Amino acid sequence: MTSAASPSGPSSTGTMPPSRENSPWVTGLVLFAGVIMMVNGVIDLFQGIVAVAQDDLIVTTPNYVFRWDVTAWGWVHIALGVVLAVVGIGVLRGMTWARYTGIAAAAVSGIVNFLWLPYYPLWALIVLALDVFVIWALAVYRQD
Repeated sequence: MTSAASPSGPSSTGTMPPSRENSPWVTGLVLFAGVIMMVNGVIDLFQGIVAVAQDDLIVTTPNYVFRWDVTAWGWVHIALGVVLAVVGIGVLRGMTWARYTGIAAAAVSGIVNFLWLPYYPLWALIVLALDVFVIWALAVYRQD
């Protein structure tokens, strides 16, 4: 007589399925990603306010393919900053919607900062690297 393994019991090989728990590193990195999103959101908000209020303070590259008006970039950064800060708070509170929205918001932030390269090249590269980290940290986290 052959007995089938129950869904919650051992498999046919006699071993338990691998554990699907998060390591403490992953949990800490998600916390760090939420804080980075909030800080990046606030900085984007201030950067956008400066671009809207005093657009002559931002130096532009004359022959860049993706050249937009600095005031328009300011509004983009204001909107993105608010979204990043709110989603970062949601990530810190452990909301599932915030994790998925955070991946999308960090992807949009990465694209925006790539296009922002001629205005603030070093800062745009730093934020782009942080956005890649945030996407990775939120993607590897599994809800318990």
